[in-house]
Amino acid sequence: MKKRDLENALRRIGWTFLRHGKRHDLWTDGEREEAIPRHNEINEKLARAILRRAERKI
Repeated sequence: MKKRDLENALRRIGWTFLRHGKRHDLWTDGEREEAIPRHNEINEKLARAILRRAERKI
């Protein structure tokens, strides 16, 4: 999956960019944070796992 596609999916569910890290970007929904690798292509399984965790409500 392209990184920009994953970022767009996160934005659609209400997540916002927090800051750049050395190897990851941090995204937040206000309560939780998720690290997104800074690669152009992200492994499909990893991308699905990130989205699954992001969609989960506490």
